Amino acid sequence: MAQPEIEQFKVSTRHFNRIMIAIDDDDFISSRFAFDYACTVAKMYSVPLAIASVMETGDLNVFQSLDPETLAAHRQDVANDLNAYVEKAKAFGILDVVPLIGEGKPGKVIVDEMVPQFKPDLIVVGSETHKGARHQTIGSVAAFVTRYAPCTVIVVRDPSSSPKPTDEPSARQ
Repeated sequence: MAQPEIEQFKVSTRHFNRIMIAIDDDDFISSRFAFDYACTVAKMYSVPLAIASVMETGDLNVFQSLDPETLAAHRQDVANDLNAYVEKAKAFGILDVVPLIGEGKPGKVIVDEMVPQFKPDLIVVGSETHKGARHQTIGSVAAFVTRYAPCTVIVVRDPSSSPKPTDEPSARQ
């Protein structure tokens, strides 16, 4: 017999008002499908879409991080890629697109700086699936955002990397 709460519960529509997509500038594959999803939902709901990109300073070696020209070039590359995503979202039909750019550890920058700035009620992140891995795992940035963001987070993966039913571990007896 169903619990009284379930008996009284009625399904209602869930509407998001501000969506943020976190783009990994170094990983187009994992970002691509998440970007498609975020754009689709933002367009369906006719809501603002923030496109967030973080320059990972940990990717630079000591010499690169101390060279102003190298840092400027790296910042410009990230900004150019972010602008390309903004243009693609606008071309898709999203009227309100907000670019957000930061530097540091991506998960922390997204949660601590970008979320308070934009105030999304949905964050979309991509997560790459490594071929040949026995179990699919969520990436470190997606895991951090999922754990610490104060709003709903959806992790989107490449549909071609989804496990096949035969890939599931057999039931234990």
